[in-house]
Amino acid sequence: MKAISYSRYGGPEVLAFGEVRDPKVGPDAVLVKVRAAAVNPVDWKAREGYLDGILAPVFPVVPGWDVSGVVVRPGVAVSEFDVGDEVIGYVREDFLSRGTFAEYVAAPLRTLARKPRNLSFEEAAGLPLVGLTAYQVLINVLQVKRGETVLVHAAAGGVGSIAVQLGVHLGARVIGTASEPNHDFVRGLGGEPVVYGEGLGERVRGLAPEGVDAVFDTVGGDALKVSANLLAPEGRLVSIADNGVVTYGGRYYFVRPDAQDLQRLADLAEQGVVSVHVDAAFPLERAADAHRLNQEGRTRGKIVVTVDWESEGEGA
Repeated sequence: MKAISYSRYGGPEVLAFGEVRDPKVGPDAVLVKVRAAAVNPVDWKAREGYLDGILAPVFPVVPGWDVSGVVVRPGVAVSEFDVGDEVIGYVREDFLSRGTFAEYVAAPLRTLARKPRNLSFEEAAGLPLVGLTAYQVLINVLQVKRGETVLVHAAAGGVGSIAVQLGVHLGARVIGTASEPNHDFVRGLGGEPVVYGEGLGERVRGLAPEGVDAVFDTVGGDALKVSANLLAPEGRLVSIADNGVVTYGGRYYFVRPDAQDLQRLADLAEQGVVSVHVDAAFPLERAADAHRLNQEGRTRGKIVVTVDWESEGEGA
């Protein structure tokens, strides 16, 4: 099959488009014909070797953890999905090798859910990682309750935009940091935007004089110190970007595949509670350009790569 892969750590230039071995489908997995795969910051961080301490690479590595597509072959122990079912997945294993930037991916059942029928394949591909991250942090870790005030950093980004929508759905008041051009976007999600940068603490205090009940940090660095000082008594702080959060009494969190959580998230998307904004889409062979754009860190919503089956054919 055709795929994007890299045989050494490095910049976007190490990504190559070409033939790789077809995936083998284990008993508890399904073979998915990929329609779209989303780009996440963790993809370029893995490509540059920043995750080497926790995820061993098996070169050549096919990058990508997010996928939307169609089941073409269930594993011998699988009864949950049939040929032709449309699915989404956060297909992460405990090593780097068999990713989603390919024509096909063998996806374990624990990583999959049914695709929301109201989302395009491009939109659906952008939901799993960021959606699971927002869902697991807000519901399982921060345990956000109705009437609370939540501060979400980078509220126009992939994780942040889903977190704003989920927070509003939970009945919370959501304040979100974003650049000025993205303020209308954040308001459209139901959040109250504030400009990040110098003076952020004062701006948030102006909106929430008593402090915020929970902070969802997606950027790390100086934002952590500011966030810790904005917490109300008994306030909670979680970061997905900086494990230094523990020095402020908070918790670091790394999203995990969970089929039940992903299906609940997909159901919320189908109900119109959560939507995915696709900022840019690239054909699979231009995945390096998608990585470059994601690495700039200015994306509103998601960047995806797509597989054009009409021109590339259906053969595995």
